[in-house]
Amino acid sequence: SVSSHAIERGVRQLGSLGAGNHFMEIQVVDEVYDASTAARFGLHQGQVTLMIHTGSRGLGHQVCTDFLKVTGAALGRYGISVPDRQLACAPVDSPEASAYLGAMRGAANFAFANRQVLAEAARRVFERVLGVGPAALRMSVVYDVAHNIAKVEEHEVDGRRRALLVHRKGATRAFPGQPVIVPGDMGRYSFVLVGTELAMRETFGSTCHGAGRVMSRTAAVKAARGRRIGEELRARGVVARAGGHQALAEEMPEAYKDVKDVVEVVHRFGISSRVARLTPLGVIKG
Repeated sequence: SVSSHAIERGVRQLGSLGAGNHFMEIQVVDEVYDASTAARFGLHQGQVTLMIHTGSRGLGHQVCTDFLKVTGAALGRYGISVPDRQLACAPVDSPEASAYLGAMRGAANFAFANRQVLAEAARRVFERVLGVGPAALRMSVVYDVAHNIAKVEEHEVDGRRRALLVHRKGATRAFPGQPVIVPGDMGRYSFVLVGTELAMRETFGSTCHGAGRVMSRTAAVKAARGRRIGEELRARGVVARAGGHQALAEEMPEAYKDVKDVVEVVHRFGISSRVARLTPLGVIKG
């Protein structure tokens, strides 16, 4: 179901971050809240980690574009009216929806491959700079998960198990015992949490994905005029690399909520629990 145009775009962009809030970040574990769970995840105090946030790039964008046309053309057939063509949709058991779900899964697979290519490139850099081999570096994946995706899962509703299409947008999976990655901003910290049984009952196994913005990108660029965001980050002990000043301005720490406060909410509510806090050392923005 993935078009040749989408595949062409993906091939050109494999191994790239992309713009927006996508990043590759070198971090250090500076606080552990749950030692036993952290150990199970392979995390410990003072450990250097690498966090990557990127997705399916132009391939996923093209899948969306292609299927907005497909579902848009089918609206009348299903008696559906939408206020905006960007909201075009089709019944989940329709041929159009089946084709879209297949293409979306293909885009998710591409995103996993994209992150793997980036992680391998980073591993080679670490080995070259540190002068060590894979055995000494001991770099392994803690977790890799897709978000901004719809997945068919089984959940309990009104006392019985049902197959549901769970759409996590601005949210991420929080299955019991599994890691939950919650990025913050490039000047403060990010968190690793663990999913809980309560999340399965209350939020379909979901929790927050990140801090969330308090400024639009336009507002952030305006607020950053006259400032040297890169130098400000360096003063905090963070080395940042980006395509230009605008990319840093759009993603400056003040553009985001303090992720600590967001994590506190989901931790207190019990839909995910704190395991470790990660402080940035170096950031690459797309």
